[in-house]
Amino acid sequence: DEVGGIPVTVTYCPLCNSAIVFDRRLNGTVFDFGTTGLLRNSDLIMWDRQTQSWWQQITGEAIVGELTGSRLEFIPAQIVSWADFKQAFPQGLLLSRDLGLGRTYETPPYIGYELRDSPGLSLEEPDPRLPVKERVAGVTIGEENVAYPFSLLAEHPVINDSVGGQDIVVFYSGGTLSAFAPGITSDFSLQPKMAVGSTGVFEPIVEGRKLTFRADGDKFIDQETGSRWDILGRAVEGPLQGSQLTPVLHGNHFWFAWAGFHPDTEVRTAADVS
Repeated sequence: DEVGGIPVTVTYCPLCNSAIVFDRRLNGTVFDFGTTGLLRNSDLIMWDRQTQSWWQQITGEAIVGELTGSRLEFIPAQIVSWADFKQAFPQGLLLSRDLGLGRTYETPPYIGYELRDSPGLSLEEPDPRLPVKERVAGVTIGEENVAYPFSLLAEHPVINDSVGGQDIVVFYSGGTLSAFAPGITSDFSLQPKMAVGSTGVFEPIVEGRKLTFRADGDKFIDQETGSRWDILGRAVEGPLQGSQLTPVLHGNHFWFAWAGFHPDTEVRTAADVS
């Protein structure tokens, strides 16, 4: 697709819960991507139609073919609820699901997958620090990788932190539904859709001024001006209304996938934020 004049590739690997957007330009060429149907550590492998090189989705790196070693540029993107998107962008475009294929998009193909304590099709031994399918907000800045478990964020919806020497703020909002629901319970009956929440990671700086945030219901308030912000980093009320925080690239992968490709990651705990 093309958004705001930038050719983009929007990707999602359901086995890793990795939603990633790339700028599909490289060395002056605009590439078109598809999925090979192959996996590496449970993560989808893409291919480009121009050279037929293979690309790892989570890293954006070409791993087979003439472009091996090349990397695509990531574009910050969030998984948020439809309600949050619609409120923030009432004129925003929605990809039609009326494709004439007869697909039932309300029924996920991997029902109950996130409830099973196994790392999908990964051959890597799962990192025991968190449950295999725990969602994390994963951030890489410089040489430092940090994971913020959703279980921690549910208790601390705002975390003011520093990664790789850069100040960041992590927002968490509940209510966003799982893409895998409905799931299968232990007695093999279907359960209702599960709310898993969503995150935003931003630079806490506006016009050169560093802000410190706290949670207030489903919004976030900066202590310096009392302005209210949403999960998309937009000031919706107060003196800074209309301001936009700069997004920091992050993913909401399952823990096994994030740790598999970032084995040296640090895991934030309640002790780090209390």
